[in-house]
Amino acid sequence: MSLMKSIDIPLGSKMPKFELKDPLGKVYTSEDLMGKNGLLIYVTCNHCPYAKAVWKRLISAAEFAKKLDINTVAINPNIHPNYPEDSPSKMLDLIKEYDLKFPYLVDETQEVSKALQAQCTPDIYLYDSKGELFYHGRVDDNWQNEDEVTKEELKEAIMLLFTGKEPPKNQKPSMGCSIKWRDTILG
Repeated sequence: MSLMKSIDIPLGSKMPKFELKDPLGKVYTSEDLMGKNGLLIYVTCNHCPYAKAVWKRLISAAEFAKKLDINTVAINPNIHPNYPEDSPSKMLDLIKEYDLKFPYLVDETQEVSKALQAQCTPDIYLYDSKGELFYHGRVDDNWQNEDEVTKEELKEAIMLLFTGKEPPKNQKPSMGCSIKWRDTILG
């Protein structure tokens, strides 16, 4: 597993419009997913140890955001025969295991993840209601051990967005496994 970090994307960057399906084929658009106060996007997968370590915390942040009229969507770009744990059928298993209350979508062509400039799983984006990037960073300050978390940066950013304050000044990158780009691992 190659350790990667999310890249610096200018705050205020516009969210790319997208249309993706869930593992059962239901179509979602970025417009439909947008909440009254914004949209939280997780580019993630099932198999990456970094993503696995924070799934429950991402779910907790999504529940927190939902109370503030900020919706959430998870997007899986790792649809590739070499990574069967990330297949749509395994996504269904994860949806059931965690009783996800937000869509977990298949980015089969990887075009949405590329448009977001995602680098790793998880790569986390918080957009305001105008679709402008407000936060792009990690969920908290200890991906390995939830009991040792001292700063919940994602939840703090959600609260700043909700209360109309400025985005956090010091946004630390998310880190995780590299996205399994099809054009670099096929053949």
